Amino acid sequence: MSVQMVLAPVFALVFLIFAVMLGMFRVRTKAVMTKEVRVSQIALGQDAWPKKATQISNTYMNLFEMPVLFFALIAFALPLRQADLVIVLLSWVYVALRYLHAGVYATSNDMRYRFGFFAASAMVLLAMWVYFALKLFLAI
Repeated sequence: MSVQMVLAPVFALVFLIFAVMLGMFRVRTKAVMTKEVRVSQIALGQDAWPKKATQISNTYMNLFEMPVLFFALIAFALPLRQADLVIVLLSWVYVALRYLHAGVYATSNDMRYRFGFFAASAMVLLAMWVYFALKLFLAI
């Protein structure tokens, strides 16, 4: 696998993180400008933000939880030459599920869909780690 093929889903996930961050900035700025919240209310915590700002902020924070394991796996697999077609395909599935999860989380926040996408992405990531470990230790 070429480095570009392995890193393309990583860049796609990084793009999502920055897009959500910009969305969070936009919603928070609007909340401050329209006086929905005062800076003094949010200076030491998150509780005073309006619902939409909190929802997008939570989406953003969630993108720094489990995806760290995805980034670590790619960071290990690439220099160890263990990033093959299976890793790349599973990476794209994982990233697509993270996009779906973030989309639901930042919009409708429908827990049925949100949890489903989260659980599916967790299972894909687990499969990636198991495959990577087997490939590395058993030379499959």
